[in-house]
Amino acid sequence: MTAAAQVFVHRDKQETARAAAARLVARVVDAQSARGSASVVLTGGRNGNGLLAALASSNARDSIDFSRLDVWWGDERFLPEGHPERNVTQAREALLDSVPLDPARVHPMAPSDGAYGNDVEAAAEAYEAELAAAARPEDHAPVPSFDVLLLGVGPDTHVASLFPEHPGVRETERTAVAVHGAPKPPPVRISLTLPAIRAAREVWLLASGEDKADAVALALSGPGEIQAPAAGAYGRSRTLWLLDEAAAAKLPRDLYPPLS
Repeated sequence: MTAAAQVFVHRDKQETARAAAARLVARVVDAQSARGSASVVLTGGRNGNGLLAALASSNARDSIDFSRLDVWWGDERFLPEGHPERNVTQAREALLDSVPLDPARVHPMAPSDGAYGNDVEAAAEAYEAELAAAARPEDHAPVPSFDVLLLGVGPDTHVASLFPEHPGVRETERTAVAVHGAPKPPPVRISLTLPAIRAAREVWLLASGEDKADAVALALSGPGEIQAPAAGAYGRSRTLWLLDEAAAAKLPRDLYPPLS
């Protein structure tokens, strides 16, 4: 955890999603104004999809020039194209199919019935190569300097598909890896690594619900990332924890008072 980490506690998951969506609009608009384009890394799960649904229903979404937005993913379930459990499928349903994105700027991870077949290792290597090809010299990293990288926090403190004590969370060189034997189904996945996550300008960690309270408290207490991967997720310039009151229930209220 870095000194730049900030925690925002909202009333419930709906308010958290709306606030995160509004914050994302502002950040993307600012980035496009400053550099001409913006890049966002999406996350799945109830919090990531809740944010996208809130953005889809917001009038402010039209402030974004979607034709100048690059969309990446932090992880993916290695399942066939169009499978309802794939993060890209859920993101398309929640938002992406309703906005004018440039298809060339949308970067999903490969499905299990795609060009690499069932070879998840090859699929992860291909995503790593795609990230490297998109990186610019000024990024000083083998991945783009994402403007915002979104992460859901699991009840076990996992982020992306980096689970406590699993090999992927120990990776220090590669930017995308295959995940085998994930404790949460499906067991085979592709995930960005902590080095790739930390290349982002801003990392936002999302959590709502009482089942996330222990994980939030553990990650913010500062254990090592091997035991609590969320503790090792932070951005180069800013790290935000966007929580509802239930997820923040085990944090000291004098340090993290609710906003609404």
